[in-house]
Amino acid sequence: MRVFPAVLALAMSVSAERFVRFISDDGQIYTGDAILSDGTTDASKSTSARVIQGDIFSNFTVTQEIKNITTLLAPMAPEKTRTVRCVGFNYAAHAEEANITIPDFPILFFKPWTALAPPNGQVPVTEGYQTQGNFTSEMDYESELVVVISKAAYNITVDQALDHVLGYASGYDVSHRGWQIDRGGLPQPQFSMGKDADGWAPWGPAIVTKDIIPNPQNLSIFAKVNGVTMQNDTTANMLFGVADLVSFFSMGITLLPGDIIYTGTPSGVQLGKADPVWLGYLHEHNH
Repeated sequence: MRVFPAVLALAMSVSAERFVRFISDDGQIYTGDAILSDGTTDASKSTSARVIQGDIFSNFTVTQEIKNITTLLAPMAPEKTRTVRCVGFNYAAHAEEANITIPDFPILFFKPWTALAPPNGQVPVTEGYQTQGNFTSEMDYESELVVVISKAAYNITVDQALDHVLGYASGYDVSHRGWQIDRGGLPQPQFSMGKDADGWAPWGPAIVTKDIIPNPQNLSIFAKVNGVTMQNDTTANMLFGVADLVSFFSMGITLLPGDIIYTGTPSGVQLGKADPVWLGYLHEHNH
């Protein structure tokens, strides 16, 4: 079973930069500016990109050299990512479906960079997560908007926050509800064992720059499971918007170039359903 999260701008320009990282037909890995296919703004459908030279967080050049895309990777190498910050229960409807009190402040947890993965691959679920004794696995999906930090931010205001953002991507916070909640301890759940495994944060395929998305609170966000739409909302319904989150997280911890923020998922997940249908596995213990 596969889940494909998506975040789309309501209005996009075909001239905007979409940073992608990919393997070309020469076997080499490149960072490039995706060339969009006719009639779509979806970088996952791009078959070629203009090669980028330099560091996308400082000085870079979009060259006229075009390379074919054979495999899309995560838009940044996982080991280049500094910190992965995640936000819990950032949509009121999701908090309500999970029977969680709507928070007064952003709920923060972290994922390791080893959780980051390409957008279209299989998610590894080790045997220990699938069953330990009589413990049955409860895998869930969470489609999210991802924010990429462009420059250092420390104790900045909300008005300054978006100046420190490079762009946005779609992401998928893989969640094991059994480990997160049933084995999470009381009175509140713990997140790390339920969300932090290797490969449990697919994202991409592109980082869409602020030139294309000047207002991150005007995006649609949805998730499909086996072709069926399970989540469908707008980032306008976030309890804490992107600028609020960037400012809040910089309050006492420096945000650095390459940090990313998973901004929370809308309602429609299996958590809280009377008869949940958890994600299944392929025979090789992946889903």
